[in-house]
Amino acid sequence: MREWRQYSLYLAWLVALLALCGSLYFSEVAGFVPCKLCWVQRIFMYPLALILGIASYRGDRGIIAYTLPMSVLGGSVSLFHYLEQKVPGFASVAPCTQGVPCSSDYINWLGFITIPLLALVAFVMISILLWFGRERIE
Repeated sequence: MREWRQYSLYLAWLVALLALCGSLYFSEVAGFVPCKLCWVQRIFMYPLALILGIASYRGDRGIIAYTLPMSVLGGSVSLFHYLEQKVPGFASVAPCTQGVPCSSDYINWLGFITIPLLALVAFVMISILLWFGRERIE
């Protein structure tokens, strides 16, 4: 387990980079217009890709104290967004009153995999990797 922890920062960066590329693919190539909650999730994910990339290059584990809360907050927004799409009671909260509705599904793979769920999985993976990588490797 100890050998795995030394790569946790790098793996967290790869997950954030993959999420960033997936987000850009859905909006720029597939033509899906992001809703307000999607933009909030991007606000948390995009800096993670940059900050974790620099931290992994420098081997700076001190950045975990700053990036872990960003990942948890982004995951919370993703969870709320997913619940709004799949649980009828959450749709009444309606943070997206203009433009693209947050409750719409651009993708719905296997009946439950949506873009907010993909973002939630990425945020959870990043959070777990950062949590396990927070100890010093000696």
